[in-house]
Amino acid sequence: MLKVVEYVHDVGGLSAHDTLTLDYDDRKRGRFKSVTDSGQEIGVFLDRGKVLRQGQVLKTECGKIIVIIAKPEMVTTAKCDDSLVFAKCCYHLGNRHVPLQIGDCWLCFKPDHVLEEMVHLLGMKIEQHSLPFDPESGAYKGGHHHHD
Repeated sequence: MLKVVEYVHDVGGLSAHDTLTLDYDDRKRGRFKSVTDSGQEIGVFLDRGKVLRQGQVLKTECGKIIVIIAKPEMVTTAKCDDSLVFAKCCYHLGNRHVPLQIGDCWLCFKPDHVLEEMVHLLGMKIEQHSLPFDPESGAYKGGHHHHD
């Protein structure tokens, strides 16, 4: 079994040996067992509290490079053309500590009928999609997360 023991911060010409596709709930865990996309058993032993991000590069104790892929999963996407409505929705969801992926007047969160109704009543259009979910890491998690 491969054993992941560190994050790679400077890729510097390294090429990946494998990829590991995980949903958001699995990417929140610091220690777990899984199977890489090529079928290798892998154990991840990293600091707890950090979320593995799309494209994050990890290194095994034997020197192999593993790249994290965010697995598509069901998310609720809410959109609007009104920046005040958008800001209010972000405020109310953030006040409930809901993990959010945020773009230009759109946001994604894990499906929840109560939250979906609230956002809809505030004026956003709701849709369900299967997408990679990569929410913001938070202001106090050591930097911010930027989306294009």
